[in-house]
Amino acid sequence: MPPTLLFDLANIDLNKIVIDKETIQKSNPQRYEMDQLDGVIWYDKEKFLILGYKDLTEKEFWVKGHIPGRPLMPGVIMIEAAAQLSSVFVKEVYKLKGFIGFAGIDEAKFRKPVSPGCRLYLLCHITVFKSRMYTCVVQGIVDGVMVFDTTISGLNV
Repeated sequence: MPPTLLFDLANIDLNKIVIDKETIQKSNPQRYEMDQLDGVIWYDKEKFLILGYKDLTEKEFWVKGHIPGRPLMPGVIMIEAAAQLSSVFVKEVYKLKGFIGFAGIDEAKFRKPVSPGCRLYLLCHITVFKSRMYTCVVQGIVDGVMVFDTTISGLNV
């Protein structure tokens, strides 16, 4: 059974963008195939919560080969999207300077397939926040169903 959602999406305007693609690209250096975050919809600075998303299209680099005839978003790419969201959060909201690198993954559970045509919502809660390192819990949601959850860490280098 999946864990409880980090926060309720019902009271959030899912069409409102608070951090756009241009701002994300100013914070995150990933480009081309590795650019895995399309926007941020909402955040609560005091509670360390943020909601972002990735719109999956037939043009994703993994569609052709993972899995031919039934393209499935690789779990590692879901984790990359989560890491990019957390990086934008600490840089844009908490104003950390420097490069934010992926430092670790403690747990990950992949619950349902994610395919082109989906919007993958990423719910993130920072549970440990220090000037050089942070840890967060992230959940991926598609059509109201949790598709993955994980705990990841980032490092300010």
